[in-house]
Amino acid sequence: MDDIDRKIIDLLAEDARRSLTDIGEYVGLSASAINERIRRLVASGAVRRFTIDAAPDAMGRPVLAFVCLALAADTDEAAFRAFAATHAAIEECHNVTGAWSYIAKVRVASLPELEAFLAELKARKFIARSETIIALSSAVEASYTPKPVSP
Repeated sequence: MDDIDRKIIDLLAEDARRSLTDIGEYVGLSASAINERIRRLVASGAVRRFTIDAAPDAMGRPVLAFVCLALAADTDEAAFRAFAATHAAIEECHNVTGAWSYIAKVRVASLPELEAFLAELKARKFIARSETIIALSSAVEASYTPKPVSP
């Protein structure tokens, strides 16, 4: 991956619908050369997917919480990971260092729905203990923050 590839990724991160011609104008390449570079970036795994950024409130999921989880000693970790990967409320789940096993970014419609999610974790006997932090607002939120791209 070279500097041009990094610029292409930054431009796509800002707007995945940006035209190949527009990207080419920024980096000084033809649209067909940009198309080939994007194809290679996807094939190599550097670009994993093209997606949208939907507003959580508009999607009916305004409550954001971070749930710190300490897995129970007898938890089947593979089963927990499969649960986390498929549960609709979990946007992200990371294995972490320190006092917790995992931290999950959770979005739900309401506080009762958050309680139901926590009850489900307990009912499945995944956790020994947890701590839930509810976000009041977000100063910055993005999955990837590109550097400003200069022409």
